Amino acid sequence: MTDEDLTEGVTWRLAADPFDHGKKEEEAVPAIQREFEAFMAGRDPGRVREIVVGWWGAGYRGHSSELPVRLLSEAGDRLRNVRSIFLGDIEQEEAEISWIEHGDVTPLLEAFPKLEHLHVRGGSGLRLRPVRHGALRTLWFESGGLPAEVVRAVGASEFPALEDLDLWLGVEEYGGDATVADLGPILSGERLPALRCLGLQDSEIQDEIAAAVATAPVVARLETLALAMGTLTDAGAEALLTGQPLTHLRRLDLSHHFLSEEMAERLRAALPGVEVDLSDRQEADEDDWRYVAISE
Repeated sequence: MTDEDLTEGVTWRLAADPFDHGKKEEEAVPAIQREFEAFMAGRDPGRVREIVVGWWGAGYRGHSSELPVRLLSEAGDRLRNVRSIFLGDIEQEEAEISWIEHGDVTPLLEAFPKLEHLHVRGGSGLRLRPVRHGALRTLWFESGGLPAEVVRAVGASEFPALEDLDLWLGVEEYGGDATVADLGPILSGERLPALRCLGLQDSEIQDEIAAAVATAPVVARLETLALAMGTLTDAGAEALLTGQPLTHLRRLDLSHHFLSEEMAERLRAALPGVEVDLSDRQEADEDDWRYVAISE
């Protein structure tokens, strides 16, 4: 594609071959770096707006997102108009979500002041430092285990333009050790004045989160709320019903849940003007064990 073909809607994808496990991974210049250098040499970086980063190498060989994060952030002045970055566009066939190795992703926010959308998949080794970013509108962390450090950093950051925050919290076995207390600054909404869509999903403490959400100040300004993919039971749903009103919501996503049919009907009846997603109902096993949708 030539510079003449560049448009605002073009998304550029950088990725090594996930199925080449041979000598290329051992070469002095990693494949993802060669891809990046070719990408930068082949077009005007100042016209690039959207970048997707796929496979950068196997975690068991010591490869993490630190290299692509460094390459991107060091070129931030040349990639000055980037608005969207998806770090970790890696499918299950390439690596389980818990196998995706990361490092500190804060440099992406520091190097791209015009960034509006940051999407990160994978949580192993993931780090984030508190930061202020005035342009970011969407922040998504997809993970089978999101470190509490990252959750706390999100809550301590200042994102005055952030409209959409989605955290897949995951399970402790895969590093998802955040507590309800860690979510406190997010649920207060003090540093998130523009937030309209909130997802606190895929958690094994979904009932506790629902109870905290039921009295959370941020909820009053939301349009959509997602407490999906986790272990939500009737206890969590009861907390939502007896807490602050949710009738102002446009959509409430509770899919992949462990609710009884009776509780599901109570929710629908209590929220007649809200699109309530109660799909993918699960049953606890004989030992009353419940599972999240995404872990490994």
